Amino acid sequence: IPLSSGMILLTWQKIAPTALLYQISPSLNMEILILLAILSTVLGGWGGLNQTQMRKVLAYSSIAHMGWTVIIALINPNLTILSLMIYIMTTLTLFMTLNLSSTTKIKSISNLWNKSTPMTMIVFLTMLSLGGLPPLTGFMPKWLILQELIINNNPTMAIIMALSALLNLFFYMRIIYVSSLTMFPTSNNLKHHWFFSQTKTTNMIPTLTTISSMLLPLTPILIIMT
Repeated sequence: IPLSSGMILLTWQKIAPTALLYQISPSLNMEILILLAILSTVLGGWGGLNQTQMRKVLAYSSIAHMGWTVIIALINPNLTILSLMIYIMTTLTLFMTLNLSSTTKIKSISNLWNKSTPMTMIVFLTMLSLGGLPPLTGFMPKWLILQELIINNNPTMAIIMALSALLNLFFYMRIIYVSSLTMFPTSNNLKHHWFFSQTKTTNMIPTLTTISSMLLPLTPILIIMT
């Protein structure tokens, strides 16, 4: 499917079920939530390990992220909304950047270095934030969710969720390693490709990049709000 359609599937269509989950959160069963969260995070982590298409990687990452969103719905529903908002902002940044550069495969990201280095850096930074690497914004919801699980006497579940998050971070790090530290065979002998002027809008990308990577210092304010 086109990148724009994938962006809608992974962002907009999550709002309605998450809103429903938020409204019925007092009547949810914690055991069912734990089971769904473990299945989602493990399936999303393992499924994304052997992918070469960025859309498939982001799809499995979305599955894993929903596990984090679901598990905290009963304990702290506000964290469910916060987690979804940060995920949507980060995913929008990545999809808009990939759409702007017409990048759909890992090989295309490696070739993007010669076309636009800033765009490549934005892609890498956003992927690390999606993986939950500190001190990026994506680390904030995982940190707060793990803290809430421990406070509510679920240390075992917190450990399992933290270990499953390493799977996501691993396949994002693998993409960055393959794209930046290895070179794919190419018939092009020129180091720099001809870069045509962009006809697509880029106004939202700087703002979304800032939101998806630099909000961790605002965590104390968000803790007070939630």
